[in-house]
Amino acid sequence: MKKLALIVTLAAAFSASAFATTKTVTLSVPGMTCAACPITVKKVLNKVEGVSKTDVSFKQREAVVTFDDTKTTAAALIEATKNAGYPSSLKQ
Repeated sequence: MKKLALIVTLAAAFSASAFATTKTVTLSVPGMTCAACPITVKKVLNKVEGVSKTDVSFKQREAVVTFDDTKTTAAALIEATKNAGYPSSLKQ
């Protein structure tokens, strides 16, 4: 009976991570006005739990962010840039 309980517990633990997906969004960040701005935007985005990759372009005024959607959302990324003084929105 203990082995069955252990198997069920392990199966549940591993199946929860099976539903996690990696998403990539592009944020428009028009408030970046100098070459140093992308450094700040990248730092704040990388501090959001679940973010695995961030590419910020000053020229394009955008940030491409890859994240685990079980740990964060696009709305949380937008909030993070806003709180740092760089309001952003999802780029269509």
